[in-house]
Amino acid sequence: MPVFTTQNFGLQNGRVLAELALAYETYGRLAPDRRNAVLVAHGYTSSAHAARNAAAEEPGWWDNVVGPGRAIDTERYFAVCSNMLGSSYGSTGPASIDPATGKPYGPDFPEITLGDIVAAQKLLLEHLGVRHLVAVAGLSYGGYQAFQWGVTYPDFMDGVVAVASAPKGNGGEAAVQALTAQLAQDPNWNGGRYYENGGILETMVAMRIDTLRRYGLEAQLAPAFPDPAQREQAIRALAYLWARNFDGNSLLVLRRAAVHFDAERDFAKFRAKLLYVLSRTDKLFPPALAAPVMDKLKAAGIAATYFELDSELGHLASNPEADKWTPVLRQFLAQLEPARA
Repeated sequence: MPVFTTQNFGLQNGRVLAELALAYETYGRLAPDRRNAVLVAHGYTSSAHAARNAAAEEPGWWDNVVGPGRAIDTERYFAVCSNMLGSSYGSTGPASIDPATGKPYGPDFPEITLGDIVAAQKLLLEHLGVRHLVAVAGLSYGGYQAFQWGVTYPDFMDGVVAVASAPKGNGGEAAVQALTAQLAQDPNWNGGRYYENGGILETMVAMRIDTLRRYGLEAQLAPAFPDPAQREQAIRALAYLWARNFDGNSLLVLRRAAVHFDAERDFAKFRAKLLYVLSRTDKLFPPALAAPVMDKLKAAGIAATYFELDSELGHLASNPEADKWTPVLRQFLAQLEPARA
């Protein structure tokens, strides 16, 4: 996976990262006018691998949405997905080496915001030669990023697609403290400095199992694993795979950025058209969010469309049941073409 690097990246809090690295993947080709790009933004604990570039690759987290002939058609669009700042899949985050100490940043990694995350993505797009985006499309935490793009760089894209997400975080600092307390139960926690004393694998596995259940994974796995014991084993295997690769301090850094995220207060800056998609059975971002969000978008004069995905698969529905909502996405992107022309 390629990695974009730059030096002395300034954060909104005044701190400076001596080096910024963003791992990323691209799909399709950038057009001569450099205006056919779609930025695809991933969820809280996901990676830049949104889709496959070759049949032999592992499926991406939005494999049924991004690719040749898909709604984000990579024979037409140049899709870019970056692992966000603060994450654990090749981009600069708490597990990265702090040049000042030669050790992982750990709990000393600076506080970041959604504004910092999208500013880093903007530098990546400039590096790739992108002059303008057709759209920013994001799932879950990626939807946070999509909304943030809409208010931070309102003239840089024609459309915003937010799926299973919201324009404002919730939980406040109490949510960060609760997450810290969960992680601190691990005997190796050591205030977040656990990199040299065995790590916190078992705690991360247990947390991931709970998360996958809340996301609705049991319903998604039921056809392949009708036996509950086999289904439990499959969930545990997925949790171990994730926990071996994701950093606990990244959970904290990204959660803190999320709880302070608020694009609603800047809706007046929004210029792009918006597609907002929620899943009927999503417990994280339930459809009850739709009416108040759409009212605020309308009050701000934003051209917004809402679609409710009728699915039993909860928060994870958008990829396995892409056929139920991507016709709306395809139509939404098509209506942006005159603006691009």
